[in-house]
Amino acid sequence: MNQIETPSARRPLVDGSTRTKPKTVDLLNDWQYLEKSIHRIVSGWGRRLTGWSDKSALHRQVWEQSEVVRRLRQRVKEFPGGKPDAAVSTRLEELANTVLLAPSLEDALDGIHFLLGKAVVTAYVEYTTKAHPIHDAPTAAILHEINQIKAGQWLWFREYRRRNPHTTNPEYFNKITRLIAELGGFLEPQASTTPGARPAGVGTDFTLPKFSARDIPTKPKHDFMPYVRADFATSLEARRLFWAYAYMLEKNLPDDQLFWIFYGHFMPWDWHADVSRHLWDESRHGDSGYSRLRDFGILPEEVGFPSYNNDDQIRELNAIAAGKKTTDYADYLDQLADEPAEPLTAGDIYEAVFFIGMIAENGHFVVKNEAYKDFQAGKDMESAEMMLFDIIDETTHVQYAHRWLPVLAEHAGIKHEGYRERAAKIRAEYEQGEKSKISAFTLSRDINDPAYAFYQDLLSRIRKISPLENADSCPERSSKPM
Repeated sequence: MNQIETPSARRPLVDGSTRTKPKTVDLLNDWQYLEKSIHRIVSGWGRRLTGWSDKSALHRQVWEQSEVVRRLRQRVKEFPGGKPDAAVSTRLEELANTVLLAPSLEDALDGIHFLLGKAVVTAYVEYTTKAHPIHDAPTAAILHEINQIKAGQWLWFREYRRRNPHTTNPEYFNKITRLIAELGGFLEPQASTTPGARPAGVGTDFTLPKFSARDIPTKPKHDFMPYVRADFATSLEARRLFWAYAYMLEKNLPDDQLFWIFYGHFMPWDWHADVSRHLWDESRHGDSGYSRLRDFGILPEEVGFPSYNNDDQIRELNAIAAGKKTTDYADYLDQLADEPAEPLTAGDIYEAVFFIGMIAENGHFVVKNEAYKDFQAGKDMESAEMMLFDIIDETTHVQYAHRWLPVLAEHAGIKHEGYRERAAKIRAEYEQGEKSKISAFTLSRDINDPAYAFYQDLLSRIRKISPLENADSCPERSSKPM
């Protein structure tokens, strides 16, 4: 028979005042609040992080944190009287806001991973060693799963800190350490208060940066995209270049969705969970395009990593730079990461979700399915696979939009009826506008023209690495919708 620790080594979860709810429930809700706070703090600081792989790691952490919260909420629901949205102590909010209001990005990363994150994991380990291994085995199993997730996050942070050494601001370090100690290291539930703790950052002056930092130039060596757009319907090779590049640009969206999470604090937790998965999906789509371009021998520095409103953003960046009497910031955005953005309203979030779910994603299914079938027929299975997984993900994202737009509309006090018809009308207008732009193009097809030569060089390099068997036989396809 297996040995069980002696009772003196364990910490009972009931006492003389306990009815049908063990201490576990309130403790789980405290932990849930802390994990939600980490989710929000990561979202609040994430736009300041440069480096492609580091952005990917952070976007994944947003989704992983939502999965951590999901596990804790599910366990709370399993107890009689367990309410995953129950109020918790405002002392936890004080701690969360202290971690959020870091002096710098590097301090915030230390606060998230080394200070708060490490203390939470320590509490989970302590709990599993002290709770009865049979009575509360389901909680212990969930905490083991969470700590596996946390281990992966820690490995990224350790590697990041080796590349970016930093000494935590002493005042920030000491204040967080003191608050964690005052909260008993999260080993005992805190008495709830009314009203309870608000989401981290609510009621503070914390703002997200207007520009998403990056370390890749925002402009290509030569402007090749007008050729891609003009040839989209008639050239399968142009479409293959387009999709690899367009997917890379989807890395813009998850950094924008960090706004949705942070300023959508009024929405139910399930909304944040769906947005977190959507965000990670879009980040992976960016990675898909990035990796496909690298497969083709094309460096991101050659084709650039523009934002979706790049020309407007460059003009604004240059104006800011001129006002500060500094250098031209048009190529790299990491130098202006602290320029504050205006907070999003419920109406702003509604329009953002409406545009992404009902216009951008819903409007591309035809051309994506055509590309999937054509790449498959041309024996480029990796490009076909990239298309298929995107189609699968974005089908889910459209469902998210249908699910949450009515709730956002109610919070915003705006009319939601007829939103499908509105979306169809806007999609048709975008498609007509795209056709008008293409018909107005006056493109030089002279190989001595640097832009055209660059475009042809990109196609040639891709063709050499992965020729399409149907490049010359593929019929004309649908025009690019927007």
